[in-house]
Amino acid sequence: MATENTSSADDILARIPPAADKRIRYGAGEQQFGDVRLPAGHGPHPIVLFIHGGYWRAKYDLVHTGHFCNALKLAGIATWNVEYRRVGNPGGGWPGTFEDVRSAYHAVLDSQSQGTLPALDVKNLCVVGHSAGGQLALCLAAHEPAITRVLSLAGVLDLRRGWNLHLSNDAVAEYLGGSPTEVPEHYREASPIDKPIPHAVQKLIHGTADDSVPYEISQNYAERKKKMGENVELITLPGVGHFEIIDPGSAVWGKVQQTIVELTRK
Repeated sequence: MATENTSSADDILARIPPAADKRIRYGAGEQQFGDVRLPAGHGPHPIVLFIHGGYWRAKYDLVHTGHFCNALKLAGIATWNVEYRRVGNPGGGWPGTFEDVRSAYHAVLDSQSQGTLPALDVKNLCVVGHSAGGQLALCLAAHEPAITRVLSLAGVLDLRRGWNLHLSNDAVAEYLGGSPTEVPEHYREASPIDKPIPHAVQKLIHGTADDSVPYEISQNYAERKKKMGENVELITLPGVGHFEIIDPGSAVWGKVQQTIVELTRK
């Protein structure tokens, strides 16, 4: 998520989603929790760990992606919609934001041994992220070799390029604490395009009319990673913008859901 304008394409930001089934904390901080939605039946259900966007800023939270997660619940896929510390929250930014997402991932795994959510099939876990959440999803996969399936939806996958483009009024510099010259180690640690992810199936969905995160970022990522021998597929949506891909009411939702179903049921 990135822009602050309102249009028919991004009215999902203003709609209240159906309530989650459970809220589970993975830390003591105010933002350290996940909203869980479980399909009908005893399971075990495949699980999506979903990471919302908002250019890593505190003003954007997980509420709007409840629609996305509820649609997957109706399709038989459990979801853990992750909240995390963001820029503007105490401890937010790099690396605190990423540390939260990593802790949330381990909390999903621990839910099996602890019996908190026995209906989850963590062997069929897929990490999905939108916009800034796409960066966090692929970064998580890079740091956690047990993750073998990851989907970026209009992700900010090249942080140096994002900095060069001054995306969302220099959101990348806010998140990482400076420019590539000032904090080069942060860019090396956080930018998915610079991190090997040889162990995971990586799918990217991006619309060519995206005015928040340019399509070129996913396009260049896919080209570079394929040259490195990684398993990457870019699914291009002609004429589609930034928010349609997380809106179950959009014309492209069927393709997004189909991709997630395939990733969680291999």
